[in-house]
Amino acid sequence: MRNRLDIEELESQNLAPYAMKSRESSGRIYPEPAHDYRTCYQRDRDRVVHCAAFRKLEYKTQVFIVTEGDSYRTRLTHSLEVAQIGRTIGRCLRLNEDLIEAIALAHDLGHPPFGHAGEEALNKIMKDARLGGFNHNQHSFEIVHHHEKRYPDFDGLNLSREVLVGILKHRSLYDVPATAGQEIEEGTTLEAEVVDVADSLAYLNHDVDDGLTSGCIQEEDLVSNQLWQKARRDIQAPSGAMSRELLKCQVVKQLIDMQIKDLMNTTDQRLRKLGLQSSRDVKAYQGSIVGFSASMRRERDSLQTLINTKLYNHYRVLRMTNKAKRIINDLFGVYDSDPQQLPYNIYGRDRKHTRQEKYQTICNYIASMTDHFALEEHKKLFNPYTKV
Repeated sequence: MRNRLDIEELESQNLAPYAMKSRESSGRIYPEPAHDYRTCYQRDRDRVVHCAAFRKLEYKTQVFIVTEGDSYRTRLTHSLEVAQIGRTIGRCLRLNEDLIEAIALAHDLGHPPFGHAGEEALNKIMKDARLGGFNHNQHSFEIVHHHEKRYPDFDGLNLSREVLVGILKHRSLYDVPATAGQEIEEGTTLEAEVVDVADSLAYLNHDVDDGLTSGCIQEEDLVSNQLWQKARRDIQAPSGAMSRELLKCQVVKQLIDMQIKDLMNTTDQRLRKLGLQSSRDVKAYQGSIVGFSASMRRERDSLQTLINTKLYNHYRVLRMTNKAKRIINDLFGVYDSDPQQLPYNIYGRDRKHTRQEKYQTICNYIASMTDHFALEEHKKLFNPYTKV
């Protein structure tokens, strides 16, 4: 039977020199004894999976609000897809898959209800109040560092510094890196970079999938796109014509496969050229290492522009987006005017709160809601015939 020391030795033997080995971790903010059978990153992954914020991702929007149907992706399924894509890339590049999985499963914990519409609404409210705004990377960090209460000796989950950095510095089209205290001020691992790219892979290609499923995008909208043409050209029906549904699944699968192959080949060439000899070299390196070739970036950008135009600006999506923002603004306004309507465990009655404390409490509370809860809360507060 293997124990933690055996697993760490296998990492040293099998992972690349530049991979982040568990025994080389910078540790946790609050020191804890090592586990007998699990590495630090395996424990981090398990702590994320068992936390309340992770369970709530099942009912938080990716693109389509959960009331639109149960076949669309949610934040939970998106996070699982990012972890799966990330582990595939990490395995081929000989990186630490457990670290990749821990970061991937935690990277969206701080997302508010209603996807990016909810984040934009909270960000505007906080900026208009001159309180800095709302950044879901920062909120994800605050959840795992403070808000989750599962251990008697410290607040939060006390994750390894490499996971915390991966959450804070997560970067994509919609994700802006955040900052924290000096206790975790260090460079990013290759494993964190893999999660960044896996995230962009997942949402671009699966937004194509959900867009086609919803009817907001038609295949005719995609035929002029070069990346779609390449993927479509490689699909061969075994016998007879494919149904539209089967064709969609096969083309999206091919899109992901093409991009992952380009990513791994390009990244492998960069790593050989850089000659990095340790995870310390990676953390000290200024710039991105994991990424696509120039031609693939152009093709992906073209597809992203098409998705932005056809899906995110579709009237059905805009209606959902605007409705979501109205709900967030309505809830915030009610709580701001009378914070006594907040639950006792959210807003303490035993002392006075400053304006900043009140706003931050309301912001955190709304950000913690699922789509379902926010919709029901809105009904209770704004519909006099709804049972409170």
